[in-house]
Amino acid sequence: MKKGKIIRTAGPLVVASGCLGAKMYDMVRIGEMGLIGEIIELREDKAFVQVYEDTTGIGPGEPVVLTGKPLSVELGPGLIQSVFDGIQRPLDVIRSKEGDFVTRGIEVPPLDRKKKWNFKPLVKKGEEVKEGDFLGEVEETPLIKHKIMVPPGKKGKVAEVKKGKMTVKEVAVVIKDNKEEHQIRLFQVWSIRQNRRVKRRKMPTDPLVTGQRVLDTLFPLAKGGTACVPGPFGSGKTVVQHQLAKWSDAQVIVFVACGERGNEVADLLLSFPELKDPSTGRPLMERTVIIANTSNMPVAAREASIYTGMTIAEYFRDMGYSVALMADSSSRWAEALREISGRMEEMPGEEGYPAYLASRLAEFYERAGRVDCLGSDKREGALSVIGAVSPPGGDLSDPVVQSTLKVVKVFWALDDKLANERHFPAINWQNSYSLYVDNIKDNWRRETAEDFADIRQEAMKILEEESELLEIARLVGVESLSDKERLVLESSKSIREDFLHQNAFHPQDTYTSLRKQYLMLRIIIHFHNMGIKALEEGVSLEDITSLEVRERISKMKFISEDGEDSVHDIFIETDRVFKELIKNKG
Repeated sequence: MKKGKIIRTAGPLVVASGCLGAKMYDMVRIGEMGLIGEIIELREDKAFVQVYEDTTGIGPGEPVVLTGKPLSVELGPGLIQSVFDGIQRPLDVIRSKEGDFVTRGIEVPPLDRKKKWNFKPLVKKGEEVKEGDFLGEVEETPLIKHKIMVPPGKKGKVAEVKKGKMTVKEVAVVIKDNKEEHQIRLFQVWSIRQNRRVKRRKMPTDPLVTGQRVLDTLFPLAKGGTACVPGPFGSGKTVVQHQLAKWSDAQVIVFVACGERGNEVADLLLSFPELKDPSTGRPLMERTVIIANTSNMPVAAREASIYTGMTIAEYFRDMGYSVALMADSSSRWAEALREISGRMEEMPGEEGYPAYLASRLAEFYERAGRVDCLGSDKREGALSVIGAVSPPGGDLSDPVVQSTLKVVKVFWALDDKLANERHFPAINWQNSYSLYVDNIKDNWRRETAEDFADIRQEAMKILEEESELLEIARLVGVESLSDKERLVLESSKSIREDFLHQNAFHPQDTYTSLRKQYLMLRIIIHFHNMGIKALEEGVSLEDITSLEVRERISKMKFISEDGEDSVHDIFIETDRVFKELIKNKG
């Protein structure tokens, strides 16, 4: 291996000379301790390296070893239920060896080399295979069957195939192509900067059901879509991300804690093994990969962590799974870019961020999508990306927020005023939007209800009318409004408090299926429409608002998922009491 020499250090940035022949984004080993770094700029024989570990004590004259390989991740059985740092070192293994702190320069393989997996072949000797084809499978967890695929760029005829228990290092299948032999092990290595190839990209048409009513009904995200969750400190970004990771109907979850506080990540690690997947009843960790790169870890590793998470997510997508990646938060990642850029003395862009911030964010989010995967068989995978953004003081004109909004199609605007009013999720329905509504209407009609989109539209209209009426009420008082307008305020209050407000810590309220969401909103809209009809028949507003069925409407969120009949009873009772009210008035 070639060696260079350190000539300058500036925090996480190291400059080395004697690096002719090195390539951009090659991995290097820094100093006597062998710290991991990545080349981010080359000038003549000098290499500028961002180091993913603490560089305290590293000085000029120490060696720099050029590996000639890009920073890569290992993809194979053992990823699920694991907790890695930003450069895919397994933190649980390091803790068992070294204690609570990561020793600098430590080298631990990401995947366990000793554990044996039961490999079941899906091909026979003599079969022709090409890139992306399934060679076999390993039951990684009861929820995930891990497919062993032909690595991209390889094809040929199966010359040898094994079965039974083996480690990830053992050769499982041998493929021959024009006298060239490819030995396929249970894992493959892939550069984190390189997108994994697909056959073709498709328009997302199915909703990613999260169980959060304000998201699923008002501002839905499609499987294979992108979403942004910006908000000030304390508005609930991390709780929203955790809820999405816990309850979304994606088959695999990749959670990237990028620069977030350690106690929040610890809460995630402690809560996930206790939580049950709503669709299977199994622990959620059995379908989850966590990348933990907290705020007290080296800042440069944040830059790698989201690419590490994205590459792992793409790998599971290539198996035909629906994958959701949560990045919490991309602001901390952008801050790492800004720090490295400043130390490299690059020309700063807006608010000190590098000029290439927008293109880097676009590169990241555009790796999401619904795709036809490589392989002879027809299979579809989807990768949805939800990025939290933490703008200073909740300022949505922040460059990170604005650059993100240019590439994502769903905007969930968190509002500190709603958070202070204890309305959670604190997503402002006036500022948020989703550009996937038209894409998924057919799915709603087919899978949930024919009139779901119409009822959603009515609810949005009532909420918009409320904001206009509140402006008038502030100027001339609520008493000046007509009974119909005051009923709109009552109905919008019901939508806000009985439907949009959701308690993440209540066993029934934390998750609501799409069908129950539809039934709940239908009852509120039905009450509103019947109320307008009653007003036209001469019934007073006080009689309408004092109906006892309103209490049942306010409590329907606490009805269990299998209590559809109970929810339907509220609809029938609403119909009955209004008919009696109108009849008595007549």
